[in-house]
Amino acid sequence: MKIHILGAEMRRTEDGYVGSVRFEVEGHRHPYEAALHSKDGRDWAYGLFFMRESGSERDIDRVEAYLEENDEAFEMLVEAARSTLKE
Repeated sequence: MKIHILGAEMRRTEDGYVGSVRFEVEGHRHPYEAALHSKDGRDWAYGLFFMRESGSERDIDRVEAYLEENDEAFEMLVEAARSTLKE
């Protein structure tokens, strides 16, 4: 699965780190957004959404499964957001 990052941001809050990454997946009609949160900057929770308008549930399920199974892909999203962090 080829992921192309469209944009990202991250900030530090009282509760840790909060960020988001907007991205496209090759062959999918609608772009996605992953909302990221971590208390310690190491263990990340995320939510996956369509960026603008709803798309295929099958597509978003496939992307979520891919991110769950592929640590490198998920880490790429986290790093895209982390790279924007101004500490």
